[in-house]
Amino acid sequence: MPSIAENLETVRGNIVNAAHRAGCDAASVELIAVSKTYPAEIISHAIDAGQEVFGENRVQEAMIKIPALPGRLRWHLIGHLQSNKVRKALPLFDLIHGVDSADLARDIDRIAAEEGSHPRVLLEVNVSGEGSKHGFSPEHLERNLESLLELPRVHIEGLMTMAPLAPEAEASRRYFAALRELRDRISMKTGISLKTLSMGMSGDYQVAVEEGATLVRVGSAIFGSR
Repeated sequence: MPSIAENLETVRGNIVNAAHRAGCDAASVELIAVSKTYPAEIISHAIDAGQEVFGENRVQEAMIKIPALPGRLRWHLIGHLQSNKVRKALPLFDLIHGVDSADLARDIDRIAAEEGSHPRVLLEVNVSGEGSKHGFSPEHLERNLESLLELPRVHIEGLMTMAPLAPEAEASRRYFAALRELRDRISMKTGISLKTLSMGMSGDYQVAVEEGATLVRVGSAIFGSR
């Protein structure tokens, strides 16, 4: 069975190859190692292999792991953030991916003002329209983006989505393309670049890179099955 270091090398190589196929710079794509449910001792193998950016789904789990690991690491919250966890999340995470409603964005902004912070966030878009997924619909986001961009404390850096589960990676392509096209429309209307696109997981991250992902969230392809 390949080691975590070998898996990381494979994933990094696949990202480079996918970027080359898309005609973009592989250095523009950042790998987030999704460490949810894995203990600190397992994560340390990825750290030893040079990985410094990790993604967690739950604030409470992250509160235990992050202090136990080197302070140079960067942590992203990639799961759904409940409003009652915002105050605990803000000092832990460099980037919050799943801002899925205007109410949550306003809660983050209010608490950030109280705490004296300027959180970096991504807006989660439910491109597929699946009822089981969180996120703005594309139409709702376009209608509400101007007011979100006016929030004084929150730095909106881009968009995030999750494609529906499918046996073939290629099935995700249209959802990733739709997120990129939505970002491009918004940028043309507002002049805001929203340069970050978080999309793609273990089963489809190469397709995501081909469609413009700047962040890919890879867990089982690095750490193995949970």
